[in-house]
Amino acid sequence: MSQHTPNELTEIFKRDRDLLTKLKAEDAHYARLAEDYHAVNREVHRIEAETEAASDERTEDLKKKRLKMLDEITAIVDAARAKA
Repeated sequence: MSQHTPNELTEIFKRDRDLLTKLKAEDAHYARLAEDYHAVNREVHRIEAETEAASDERTEDLKKKRLKMLDEITAIVDAARAKA
């Protein structure tokens, strides 16, 4: 498995790395959501890299969950960006 995991929040929000750090420290909901996103994203990556087995249905469910969390994270980041 490669060292790089696609779809990491720091890659998606490259311009907002400092903001992500601030949100993680100051917003418990964001911090929990980011941790959950990270766990699901890593699981999807392991499945796609074929180091972990999963059914197609499980994989699709995880991808949908990841996308839903990313939508919520994006809304939080956008709102924080607007306040800054």
